Amino acid sequence: MPAFPLAAAKPASLNLNERALDRLQELITRHIAEGRYPGAQIAMARRGQLALAASFGDARTTPKREAANDDTLWLLYSNTKVITACAVWLLAERGALSFTDTVASHVPGFEANGKGDITILQLLTHQGGFPDAVVPEAAWTDHDLLRRTVSSFTLQWTPGSRVSYHPTAAHWVAGVLIEALTKTDFRDFIRTEIAEPLGLANELFVGLPDAQHARAADMHEPSPDGARQTLRDENNTQAFRRAGVPGGGGYATARAMAAFYQMLAQGGTLNGVRLLSPRTVQYVTRNFTDDRPDMYMGMPMHRGIGPHSRGTTPSIRGLGALAHPGTFGHGGVGSSYCWADPDSGVSFAYLSNSRVPDPWHSVRLDRIGNLAHTSID
Repeated sequence: MPAFPLAAAKPASLNLNERALDRLQELITRHIAEGRYPGAQIAMARRGQLALAASFGDARTTPKREAANDDTLWLLYSNTKVITACAVWLLAERGALSFTDTVASHVPGFEANGKGDITILQLLTHQGGFPDAVVPEAAWTDHDLLRRTVSSFTLQWTPGSRVSYHPTAAHWVAGVLIEALTKTDFRDFIRTEIAEPLGLANELFVGLPDAQHARAADMHEPSPDGARQTLRDENNTQAFRRAGVPGGGGYATARAMAAFYQMLAQGGTLNGVRLLSPRTVQYVTRNFTDDRPDMYMGMPMHRGIGPHSRGTTPSIRGLGALAHPGTFGHGGVGSSYCWADPDSGVSFAYLSNSRVPDPWHSVRLDRIGNLAHTSID
């Protein structure tokens, strides 16, 4: 097995406050003791080195408890969106597309039902106009059916007129776009062009191979009375894990996500491997939606072409209120957040295995994010 691309370093050697990191780990330990979620994993990197990687609690609870460990893979939910978007960034770097191109110029048929003017930029900044469109399970691995399905999507509002989070639909379109341009399964393209070059092929997956399923943490959710954790069966099937839903079905370790965001924090390079140019990273992490509210989130989300940024609004989801305005990242519904702070060069990942509802979910993410930010000296 190849070595992990980031060498381990003491937090203090990277000017990270160890007492603040202790407080962060104490908070997660308390959450697990309270039964908020069975397990979690965190990682922090800076200056191309791994400052912290820690696992907590249980990856699985039935039929027997299995402790989380360094090799446990966690469902990323919508953290996957940034990985999928990264594949589109690569295609832009290689001259295969421009972000201002229409999707239909690369995916003939997508123009059906008034979608002909939707640009790739609108698609990936949640301005496409079809947030509630659904892809059936039958299309997860049937490429022709998937292309027909996304082409048949109908609009709920005029593209570009609103910002409203598309939970899965936009990134299924992105998957089709990648396949149209590369003649390759989008999952294979992500593996060979992102995970493998970065040295993360054993720890970052969009489309989990059968041989890796035993490493996957089961996803849970609180029971209706909040007294216990129950399995979310729809997210624990082999079919779901294999599918690599491009907007919400990736799997990774926390240290792999910290490494991916460390690449972005360093302008597109990790451990001597240049995946993206600094100009591309600056462009895709720019705020394209200003302070317009995201209708789904109920607040401005400062959408980039994949991640979103902190900005200067009073509140923001997931990144921590104390974050530098340029901090960017993404979350996974009810469970996780990963981000990079280009000002300090710090990247951070927090993954857990229960889909916990708001308001508690957002409150805990703000506290976790803020503890991570206060560790930065």
